[in-house]
Amino acid sequence: MHVSRLLILGLVVASLAACSNNKTLRHLSNEGDGPDEFSILPGKELTQPSDYAALPPPDPDGVNRTDLDPVGDAVVALGGKAQSRGSTASIGASDAALVTYASRNGRTADIRQTTRVEDEAFRKRRGRFTNIRLVKHDIYEKVYEPQDLERTEEWWRWRRAGSSTPAAPVAE
Repeated sequence: MHVSRLLILGLVVASLAACSNNKTLRHLSNEGDGPDEFSILPGKELTQPSDYAALPPPDPDGVNRTDLDPVGDAVVALGGKAQSRGSTASIGASDAALVTYASRNGRTADIRQTTRVEDEAFRKRRGRFTNIRLVKHDIYEKVYEPQDLERTEEWWRWRRAGSSTPAAPVAE
């Protein structure tokens, strides 16, 4: 009698766990529909403008003068020049060569959206039955395991090819 009750209880727990619809790899976020209190940042203090005519026209997609700008504030604090956040500032002279070299084979403007779609397709293919769990489990490493680079094997592959590996220890 005692064993049958445990068996029934186990089946009920397994059935409830199988009904969960979890599509995330890491369980580090708020799964509810409520607000995320960490995404709300306090803005700068409201100030009275000296000239109302100098204010920019309202733009819903534009930059708010009271929004925080940590990078711009750091530049000013370190003695740099403040730039208008709404402007599309050109690339600095010191970074121009790097940007030119990095885009020598062309670049895709929507690379973030492309990689997001490709990653979702990869996770869907790779993690077909990974949603069936009795307990919450972090499956990030399991899903991306085929893309993991084994550093020792890679190091030996480059050494056998005759390449110099100065950051690695000396081969014995």
